[in-house]
Amino acid sequence: MASRAEAFELLKEYVESKSLLKHSFAVEAGMRGYAAYYGEDEETWASCGLLHDIDFEKYPDEHPFRGPEILKDRGYSEEFCLAVKGHADYTDTPRTTNMAKALYAVDQMSSFIVAVALMRPEVFGGLKPKSVKKKLKTKSFAAKVDREGLNKGAEELNIDMTEHIQILIDALVKHEEFLKEQGYSLIEF
Repeated sequence: MASRAEAFELLKEYVESKSLLKHSFAVEAGMRGYAAYYGEDEETWASCGLLHDIDFEKYPDEHPFRGPEILKDRGYSEEFCLAVKGHADYTDTPRTTNMAKALYAVDQMSSFIVAVALMRPEVFGGLKPKSVKKKLKTKSFAAKVDREGLNKGAEELNIDMTEHIQILIDALVKHEEFLKEQGYSLIEF
């Protein structure tokens, strides 16, 4: 399995958009949080989050079908590639592993939480699941986010939405510290 540094270099070959990089970082954080939750390999799961949209910018009409091909050619496992393919419902790819279920659950929710944080003067400071859940009920906030899909993701993981959001908040806060050391950020432009 490739290191985080190798995964990031691969991502940069395919992604230039700052917003897509930030989304990839947010999903990476969430996957790292869930790997710790399940006692799985954090580097593998984080790389899955980092690379899940690798094909989105260059092959938007083939997303996420092209991504698993790219990743398989680079030596990523079948489980890894199936998780990437299965993060979109329209691929009809069953999510049978915790990695695949977590990627689906983390994908939109991680970026949604970042969007909530950006609306607050203290950003992540003191952010609670209650605030995120309140914004979920506001249909005009991040209107393109599929609320049904967010609920489905937590259900597939068999986890309470409040706990799900808290795991992600904790992971995002921790990952922001790491990103700043690398010269990046989830919240700064």
